[in-house]
Amino acid sequence: MERLLRDIDLPSLSLGILPTTAEVAVHPMTGFAMYDGGRAHYEPVSTSVDITDADEIALHDKAFSALSEAACYGDAAKDLITKALAL
Repeated sequence: MERLLRDIDLPSLSLGILPTTAEVAVHPMTGFAMYDGGRAHYEPVSTSVDITDADEIALHDKAFSALSEAACYGDAAKDLITKALAL
């Protein structure tokens, strides 16, 4: 958490924090990363998975957009991290 606070203002990083009170129109899922090259990447326990099918990428992009819209950025994200550290 302290590292997140340290790095949150890096110009190469866009860090959104999803508050526990956020209402998001997606079901809970395994975390994934989206890449500009049309790829979604998962890292479950035993392997890694790359998704490149255009229809699958579109679904992941829709989920990522919903999560991004519900997330807090900048000072609001810093506040959430600071509050979590205080617990």
